[in-house]
Amino acid sequence: MNNSIKQWPEQERPRERLLLQGASSLSDAELLAIFLRSGSQQHSAVELARILIQHFGNLSAIFDASLSDLRQFHGIGDTKYSQLMAVKELGRRYLRHHLQQGADLSRSDLIRDYLRYELLGETQEVFAVLCLDAQLRKINFKKLFYGSTNYCNISINQLIRHAIHHHATAIVIAHNHPKGIAEPSIEDKQLTLEIQQACQLLEIRLLDHLIISSEQSFSFAEHQLLKKIG
Repeated sequence: MNNSIKQWPEQERPRERLLLQGASSLSDAELLAIFLRSGSQQHSAVELARILIQHFGNLSAIFDASLSDLRQFHGIGDTKYSQLMAVKELGRRYLRHHLQQGADLSRSDLIRDYLRYELLGETQEVFAVLCLDAQLRKINFKKLFYGSTNYCNISINQLIRHAIHHHATAIVIAHNHPKGIAEPSIEDKQLTLEIQQACQLLEIRLLDHLIISSEQSFSFAEHQLLKKIG
Protein backbone atom coordinates (compact mmCIF):
# COMPACT_ATOMS: atom_id res chain seq x y z
CA MET A 1 0.00 0.00 0.00
CA ASN A 2 1.34 3.43 -0.97
CA ASN A 3 0.33 6.10 1.51
CA SER A 4 1.84 9.10 -0.28
CA ILE A 5 -0.58 11.98 -0.88
CA LYS A 6 0.87 12.29 -4.40
CA GLN A 7 -0.67 8.92 -5.33
CA TRP A 8 -4.21 9.97 -4.45
CA PRO A 9 -6.71 11.25 -7.04
CA GLU A 10 -6.13 14.99 -7.46
CA GLN A 11 -9.57 15.93 -6.07
CA GLU A 12 -8.67 14.16 -2.84
CA ARG A 13 -5.28 15.78 -2.33
CA PRO A 14 -5.46 18.36 0.46
CA ARG A 15 -2.55 20.40 -0.89
CA GLU A 16 -4.13 20.78 -4.34
CA ARG A 17 -7.48 21.64 -2.77
CA LEU A 18 -5.78 24.25 -0.59
CA LEU A 19 -4.25 25.91 -3.66
CA LEU A 20 -7.55 25.85 -5.55
CA GLN A 21 -10.04 26.60 -2.77
CA GLY A 22 -7.99 28.14 0.04
CA ALA A 23 -6.84 26.83 3.41
CA SER A 24 -10.21 27.55 5.05
CA SER A 25 -11.86 24.92 2.84
CA LEU A 26 -9.86 22.12 4.48
CA SER A 27 -10.72 20.24 7.66
CA ASP A 28 -8.38 20.12 10.64
CA ALA A 29 -7.32 16.61 9.62
CA GLU A 30 -6.55 17.68 6.05
CA LEU A 31 -4.48 20.66 7.20
CA LEU A 32 -2.58 18.43 9.61
CA ALA A 33 -2.06 15.85 6.82
CA ILE A 34 -0.40 18.50 4.63
CA PHE A 35 2.00 19.17 7.47
CA LEU A 36 2.65 15.46 8.13
CA ARG A 37 3.23 14.87 4.38
CA SER A 38 3.34 11.10 4.83
CA GLY A 39 1.68 8.59 7.09
CA SER A 40 2.89 5.18 8.17
CA GLN A 41 2.76 1.64 6.86
CA GLN A 42 -0.65 1.29 8.48
CA HIS A 43 -2.25 4.65 7.70
CA SER A 44 -2.25 7.44 5.13
CA ALA A 45 -1.34 10.97 6.21
CA VAL A 46 -5.02 12.00 6.47
CA GLU A 47 -5.89 8.82 8.37
CA LEU A 48 -3.01 9.42 10.77
CA ALA A 49 -4.16 13.04 11.22
CA ARG A 50 -7.71 11.88 11.98
CA ILE A 51 -6.43 9.32 14.49
CA LEU A 52 -4.38 12.00 16.25
CA ILE A 53 -7.32 14.41 16.43
CA GLN A 54 -9.65 11.67 17.66
CA HIS A 55 -7.16 10.63 20.34
CA PHE A 56 -6.20 14.10 21.61
CA GLY A 57 -9.54 15.80 20.94
CA ASN A 58 -8.39 18.81 18.90
CA LEU A 59 -5.44 20.43 17.17
CA SER A 60 -4.45 22.47 20.22
CA ALA A 61 -4.07 19.33 22.31
CA ILE A 62 -1.87 17.77 19.62
CA PHE A 63 0.45 20.79 19.60
CA ASP A 64 0.59 20.70 23.40
CA ALA A 65 1.30 16.95 23.57
CA SER A 66 4.68 15.67 24.72
CA LEU A 67 7.13 13.79 22.55
CA SER A 68 6.47 10.58 24.48
CA ASP A 69 2.71 10.94 23.92
CA LEU A 70 3.10 11.45 20.18
CA ARG A 71 5.66 8.66 19.76
CA GLN A 72 2.90 6.17 20.52
CA PHE A 73 1.64 6.66 16.96
CA HIS A 74 3.38 5.04 13.99
CA GLY A 75 4.68 7.76 11.71
CA ILE A 76 5.39 10.27 14.48
CA GLY A 77 8.99 10.55 15.69
CA ASP A 78 11.55 13.13 16.69
CA THR A 79 11.52 14.88 13.31
CA LYS A 80 7.76 15.40 13.06
CA TYR A 81 7.58 16.38 16.74
CA SER A 82 10.27 19.03 16.16
CA GLN A 83 8.34 20.30 13.15
CA LEU A 84 5.13 20.50 15.18
CA MET A 85 6.87 22.57 17.85
CA ALA A 86 8.38 24.81 15.17
CA VAL A 87 4.96 25.43 13.58
CA LYS A 88 3.48 26.21 16.99
CA GLU A 89 6.24 28.72 17.74
CA LEU A 90 5.92 30.29 14.28
CA GLY A 91 2.23 30.90 14.95
CA ARG A 92 3.06 32.48 18.29
CA ARG A 93 5.70 34.73 16.76
CA TYR A 94 3.39 35.69 13.89
CA LEU A 95 0.84 37.00 16.37
CA ARG A 96 3.55 38.62 18.49
CA HIS A 97 4.75 40.48 15.39
CA HIS A 98 1.26 41.95 14.97
CA LEU A 99 1.16 42.77 18.66
CA GLN A 100 4.60 44.28 18.90
CA GLN A 101 5.15 47.47 20.89
CA GLY A 102 2.90 50.18 19.51
CA ALA A 103 0.66 47.82 17.49
CA ASP A 104 -2.97 48.86 17.03
CA LEU A 105 -5.15 46.43 19.01
CA SER A 106 -8.54 47.77 18.07
CA ARG A 107 -9.31 44.33 16.56
CA SER A 108 -10.72 42.11 19.29
CA ASP A 109 -10.12 38.93 17.26
CA LEU A 110 -6.38 39.66 17.13
CA ILE A 111 -6.25 40.10 20.91
CA ARG A 112 -8.19 36.86 21.39
CA ASP A 113 -5.88 34.89 19.09
CA TYR A 114 -2.78 36.29 20.75
CA LEU A 115 -3.99 35.48 24.26
CA ARG A 116 -4.99 31.98 23.20
CA TYR A 117 -1.46 31.34 21.93
CA GLU A 118 0.01 32.70 25.14
CA LEU A 119 -2.21 30.76 27.56
CA LEU A 120 -3.25 27.53 25.86
CA GLY A 121 0.01 25.73 26.52
CA GLU A 122 -0.18 26.36 30.27
CA THR A 123 -0.99 23.31 32.41
CA GLN A 124 -1.84 25.44 35.45
CA GLU A 125 -4.20 28.38 35.79
CA VAL A 126 -2.51 31.63 34.79
CA PHE A 127 -3.78 35.20 35.08
CA ALA A 128 -2.36 37.74 32.63
CA VAL A 129 -2.78 41.40 31.75
CA LEU A 130 -2.33 43.27 28.48
CA CYS A 131 -1.59 46.99 28.96
CA LEU A 132 -2.67 49.44 26.24
CA ASP A 133 -2.32 53.15 25.60
CA ALA A 134 -5.10 55.59 24.67
CA GLN A 135 -4.88 54.53 21.00
CA LEU A 136 -5.22 50.86 21.97
CA ARG A 137 -1.61 50.13 21.16
CA LYS A 138 0.25 47.48 23.09
CA ILE A 139 2.50 48.71 25.90
CA ASN A 140 3.16 45.49 27.78
CA PHE A 141 1.92 41.92 28.26
CA LYS A 142 2.70 39.87 31.35
CA LYS A 143 1.58 36.67 33.04
CA LEU A 144 1.21 38.04 36.57
CA PHE A 145 -0.15 35.17 38.65
CA TYR A 146 0.21 31.38 38.56
CA GLY A 147 -1.99 28.90 40.40
CA SER A 148 -3.09 25.27 40.34
CA THR A 149 -5.03 23.42 37.65
CA ASN A 150 -8.31 25.04 38.71
CA TYR A 151 -7.49 28.04 40.90
CA CYS A 152 -5.28 31.11 40.82
CA ASN A 153 -4.94 33.63 43.63
CA ILE A 154 -5.04 37.24 42.36
CA SER A 155 -3.83 40.45 43.96
CA ILE A 156 -5.85 43.34 42.57
CA ASN A 157 -3.44 45.85 44.14
CA GLN A 158 -0.50 44.24 42.36
CA LEU A 159 -2.44 44.18 39.09
CA ILE A 160 -3.29 47.87 39.36
CA ARG A 161 0.29 48.76 40.32
CA HIS A 162 1.49 46.94 37.21
CA ALA A 163 -0.92 48.91 35.00
CA ILE A 164 0.10 52.21 36.59
CA HIS A 165 3.80 51.36 36.26
CA HIS A 166 3.36 50.93 32.50
CA HIS A 167 1.17 54.06 32.20
CA ALA A 168 -1.70 52.01 30.81
CA THR A 169 -4.85 53.83 29.74
CA ALA A 170 -6.69 50.55 29.16
CA ILE A 171 -6.14 46.90 30.00
CA VAL A 172 -7.38 43.49 28.92
CA ILE A 173 -7.18 40.76 31.54
CA ALA A 174 -7.23 37.04 30.79
CA HIS A 175 -6.93 33.69 32.48
CA ASN A 176 -7.11 30.10 31.35
CA HIS A 177 -9.11 27.07 32.39
CA PRO A 178 -6.62 24.29 31.59
CA LYS A 179 -8.93 21.47 32.68
CA GLY A 180 -12.33 23.05 32.16
CA ILE A 181 -14.58 24.93 29.78
CA ALA A 182 -14.42 28.62 28.98
CA GLU A 183 -17.27 29.72 31.21
CA PRO A 184 -17.01 32.26 34.05
CA SER A 185 -17.58 31.08 37.60
CA ILE A 186 -19.27 33.19 40.26
CA GLU A 187 -15.78 33.94 41.57
CA ASP A 188 -14.64 35.04 38.10
CA LYS A 189 -17.56 37.47 37.85
CA GLN A 190 -16.94 38.87 41.33
CA LEU A 191 -13.22 39.30 40.67
CA THR A 192 -13.94 41.07 37.39
CA LEU A 193 -16.34 43.45 39.16
CA GLU A 194 -13.70 44.30 41.76
CA ILE A 195 -11.02 44.85 39.12
CA GLN A 196 -13.43 46.99 37.09
CA GLN A 197 -14.20 49.15 40.12
CA ALA A 198 -10.51 49.54 40.96
CA CYS A 199 -9.75 50.55 37.36
CA GLN A 200 -12.57 53.09 37.30
CA LEU A 201 -11.14 54.85 40.36
CA LEU A 202 -7.89 55.40 38.43
CA GLU A 203 -9.54 56.14 35.08
CA ILE A 204 -8.15 52.98 33.51
CA ARG A 205 -10.52 51.25 31.09
CA LEU A 206 -11.07 47.54 31.56
CA LEU A 207 -11.81 46.56 27.96
CA ASP A 208 -12.36 42.86 28.44
CA HIS A 209 -11.77 39.76 30.52
CA LEU A 210 -11.08 36.68 28.41
CA ILE A 211 -11.27 33.10 29.64
CA ILE A 212 -9.28 30.64 27.53
CA SER A 213 -9.81 26.88 27.35
CA SER A 214 -8.63 24.24 24.88
CA GLU A 215 -11.95 24.28 23.03
CA GLN A 216 -13.05 27.92 23.06
CA SER A 217 -12.80 31.38 24.56
CA PHE A 218 -15.22 33.48 26.59
CA SER A 219 -15.32 37.27 26.40
CA PHE A 220 -16.93 39.30 29.20
CA ALA A 221 -17.23 42.25 26.83
CA GLU A 222 -18.95 40.28 24.07
CA HIS A 223 -21.45 38.92 26.59
CA GLN A 224 -21.93 42.44 27.99
CA LEU A 225 -20.98 41.25 31.46
CA LEU A 226 -18.75 44.25 32.10
CA LYS A 227 -21.78 46.50 31.93
CA LYS A 228 -24.08 44.11 33.77
CA ILE A 229 -21.78 43.53 36.71
CA GLY A 230 -21.19 47.26 37.09
